[in-house]
Amino acid sequence: MIPTIVSTWPHGLSANRAAWPILSARDGDGSAMDAVEAAVRHVESDPDVRSVGRGGYPDRLGRVTLDAAIMDDAFRCGSVAALEGVVHAVSVARAVMERSEHALLAGDGALEFALSVGFERERLLTADTLALYEAKQREARAGTPNFESHDTVVSLAVDPSGHIAGASSTSGLMNRLHGRVGDTPIIGSGLYVDGEVGAAGATGHGELAMRVAASALVVERMRCGASPLDACRSVIDMIRDRLSPRPDQQLALLALTTKGEVAAAALLPGFAYAQSDAEGHRMVSVEA
Repeated sequence: MIPTIVSTWPHGLSANRAAWPILSARDGDGSAMDAVEAAVRHVESDPDVRSVGRGGYPDRLGRVTLDAAIMDDAFRCGSVAALEGVVHAVSVARAVMERSEHALLAGDGALEFALSVGFERERLLTADTLALYEAKQREARAGTPNFESHDTVVSLAVDPSGHIAGASSTSGLMNRLHGRVGDTPIIGSGLYVDGEVGAAGATGHGELAMRVAASALVVERMRCGASPLDACRSVIDMIRDRLSPRPDQQLALLALTTKGEVAAAALLPGFAYAQSDAEGHRMVSVEA
């Protein structure tokens, strides 16, 4: 099996490069689970990525809350929602999967668990993001600015042994109501993995993905024989036709099969993902 990793948006390229040494280990023992966690952690650490981890967008109260999920090919999964004060939400999600009996922890409970297993509490709101937030608030008082952000990081990987895994992390939409949880930590909506078929993840307006369990639906359509491209496009078409999204609402779906086949589809132009495999690291633009 030729290892492959794909990650959403331009920051996915540096994420893939950070994860590639793990995935392509010379001994052939690269782990898809370790690779997707490393990829997402890399983005969470970057304060210049305003929609994930440190420097993530605050909610309407000015508080940064994080959602994340991780899943392997044996249906093991872990998620955190509305987590405050811990940069690497994806690693907390993995700890939920491996060190608890649960699949999802939220809010104060997620933070309490994270601290109990050794994570450190940190300030996530950076000076630059605070300045941006305050500027958006001034714009809001003067009119109706666009607070949308669609830069959730999703990473999907298949390793040399044929194991597949996925991970995702986000701070959610800027100016969201405090307590809002999007699709990212909801298994089946923002992320889904099946070791017999492949994996899929969503980025964009989370409520759209949640209303149709978008990622699980992509995987199930692949199970029924659809190619990754046809599966992603068919779910995007269904969302467009049946949910009637606003003209400014983006949603993109990314899929990876256990054979290393990759495809994506999006409601609107502008979505791109990074792909790394035996041919190197590259960005792929997706036509709407």
